[in-house]
Amino acid sequence: MKVILQKDVKGHGKKGELVEVSEGYARNFLLPRGLAVEATSGNLKSFKQRKKSEEKRKEEEKDQAIQLAEDLKELTIRIPAKTGEGGRLFGAVSSKQIADALKKENLKIDRRKLVLDEPIKTLGVTKVPVKLHPDVTGELNVHVVEEN
Repeated sequence: MKVILQKDVKGHGKKGELVEVSEGYARNFLLPRGLAVEATSGNLKSFKQRKKSEEKRKEEEKDQAIQLAEDLKELTIRIPAKTGEGGRLFGAVSSKQIADALKKENLKIDRRKLVLDEPIKTLGVTKVPVKLHPDVTGELNVHVVEEN
């Protein structure tokens, strides 16, 4: 019997997949628990339509991420930091500080999307990769300046 899974079912498939299972398993387990629906022509139509709209939404998200990556290339964020002798920083500039500076520029980017292997410990411009989408990575210029 062909069914469309409504939730992930271990050993059979993920949500939204069309799978073939035994009739008894479908009637006695999957259908009563709401884990699947029978693959009738109406259900298949709505399943295909839902899948199509999901793909369209994902494509729009990717386009928005590409546009944001282009905007970030031209943007330089200035972050003031306390320094000691020889221009060495007291502490470091973390991803949280960069995210706060981006918020002041009216850009909402989560600090976990900033790919900093280690905090910035020097003055000057540093290029910070930003993971905007699984397929799109942008680059942000962070200029650490001496605080007066």
